[in-house]
This record gives sequence, structure tokens and C-alpha cells, in this order.
Amino acid sequence: MPYRELQVQPAIGSFQSCDHKRRKSQKVETFKIQLTATLTTRPEDARQVMAQSPLFLNDDVIATLLTYEDLVPRLEVVLGKFSRHDRSEVVQPVRLLVPIQTHNGGLGLMPAYIASENVLCTKMVAYYNREEGSSLPSIQASVFLFDPEYGNLTTVMDGLEITNKRTAAVSAISAKLLMPPQSEVLCILGSGHQAFSHHEAFTHLFSFKEVRVWSRRVESAQRLAAAVHGHVTVCSSAKEAVDGADVIVTVTSSREPVVFGEWVKPGAHIAAVGACEPDLRELDDDLMKEAIIYVDSRDGAAVESGDIILSGAKVFAELGEVLNGSLPALRERTTIFKSLGMGIQDAVAAKIVLDKWKSKQ
Repeated sequence: MPYRELQVQPAIGSFQSCDHKRRKSQKVETFKIQLTATLTTRPEDARQVMAQSPLFLNDDVIATLLTYEDLVPRLEVVLGKFSRHDRSEVVQPVRLLVPIQTHNGGLGLMPAYIASENVLCTKMVAYYNREEGSSLPSIQASVFLFDPEYGNLTTVMDGLEITNKRTAAVSAISAKLLMPPQSEVLCILGSGHQAFSHHEAFTHLFSFKEVRVWSRRVESAQRLAAAVHGHVTVCSSAKEAVDGADVIVTVTSSREPVVFGEWVKPGAHIAAVGACEPDLRELDDDLMKEAIIYVDSRDGAAVESGDIILSGAKVFAELGEVLNGSLPALRERTTIFKSLGMGIQDAVAAKIVLDKWKSKQ
């Protein structure tokens, strides 16, 4: 497609020196180039872009680039946009799950498009219900970024660091909105990667006087306590850990409740992160029915959350609805944030990583 050339005529009687003409010529040439780049993309240029090999970033690199200070505000914005249900802004279907029954696991596909971030992304996550004490990972994930205009794959990233940090960041957003004022005691049930990232996020973003950890295997809880910064009390039972806690984080793979309503301090906030399948749960019926339930996605919770499906509890609001101001944060009540994870969260985290990586090149 030809470009348009801008001609500037001198005023009558004006005098143009050779130097002035040269500067004018340079400006016109610059304008031609800029206008061509803006208005046209030649087919051969597009093919060159699409032919480039994808960039690969591993978890070690991602860990140096992805911070909670960057994640939290960007996630708040996109969660708010998601809850407005404007498909011109955010598109994210419910996660597609492919069972791998032979190996007691599954494969999840989590696509998302965010117009304001100009990011088209999908995460593929393989998950397994491992035997307790297994040395094999329970989650393997990869994140793929595509050019929104051309559709070609531009970047592949390891998904574990992104998953851990964005999940903890969203839980922290729920605590920011819903935990009691002057919260002093944090309790974490579980000892895996998510336990570590939630400890990191919550102790970095908030100030707690006491942090407690419990795991079914005491040695696992002890390893976690030894690996994190700051003092952590290892509890001998889930009840001991929960008793009197202001904020409770559950990051287990339990099939049966590990937290019971009678243990929970009135007004406490629970971030329930584990049990992301319809037949798994971490919280008992009494707690689910007495507390005010918040979720990241109503549609996702209706088909994926065993805690909600099996208890029959009603969802009060999405976090995005609270962030938008359309529904209130009832922090004077006992509250539960049921986290399931969303493709838009991965997309935002991946965009942050890619932009920061590019800025350092």
C-alpha cells in the first residue's frame, strides 16, 4: 500500500536556504517512514515477524522479574474488568479439563485475552494427585504468549513461578479487602509450593505478629518453616493452627475438610486455595454456610469448587465486584475467598515478566 506524502508550501515571498530545504527534506522522509509503519504492514514484514523463533524464559529468570508490587495492582485492575463482563475488554472461558485417569491427574487449558494489555495467552497445566510423600511434582505448567494481531507464538515460559506468585497475590488481594483490621495471626495449612509463595506474599505485604504452619507430615511443615524468612510456629494439628487465627490460608490437596467452622474465630478471613476439583474440599459445611463466600469467578466456582458444590453454599460476590464497588467487602463477618485460578491472572503475570525482560535487553 503506498504511503501518503505531506507537502508543505512556503509562504509567498519567503526565502528558503539550502540548509532549511535539507531539514525539510529530512522531516518529509522521516514522516514517510513513520506513516508507512503506522498505516501499513507489508505481507513480507508480517511473515518475518511470524517466522521468528519463540523466546523461552525459565522459572529462574521469571523469579527475578516478577514481584508482588507489580502483580497486585495489575491483577486488581484486570479482576475488576473481568467482573464487568465486557468481552471487548477481557475474554476468558472456564478452564477446560482433560482427565488423565491412568495417572490420577489431568490437563487444564486456561486461555485469556486482555485488550488493554494487548496480551493473548494460554496456560497449560498438568496436575496429579500424588501419594503423600511422593518426590514427584504435583503440578507442571507452561505459559504461551501469542501475537494478538498475527496469532503466532512469541514466548514460552515455565509456568510454576507464575502460577505460585499470581495465586498468592490474588489471595493477598482478598485479605486486603476482607481480613479483620489489625490482623495479627496468620495460619497456613499445607507445606508445598503454594504454602511457600503464600507465606512470602502475606508476610511481605502485611505485618503479622505470629505465623503458624501445619501439614499432615510434620517434617514437611518443619522444612517449610526452615526455608522461609522469619519465625514460624509448627503446629501439631490443624485445630491448633486455626485456633484464634485472623487469616487462614488452606493450600492442601485434601479430599475431606481440614478446617471446621467451630474452630474458626468469628470475623476471620479464609483464603481457600486447594481443592480445585468438584469432588475435593478443605472446609466443612458449617463453615461454608455460615461465612460470606467470595470467588475469583462465579462461573468457575459453579463447576470446579468442591467446597461450594458439595456444601450447597451460595456465592456472595466475585473479588472483581468488590474492587469495582458494586458489592461490599463484609470484613466484619467471617469471610471465605475460594480461589480457583484464572487465565487472566497468568496473562497479566506473563506480560509483566516479558515487558521487564525486554527492558533489560
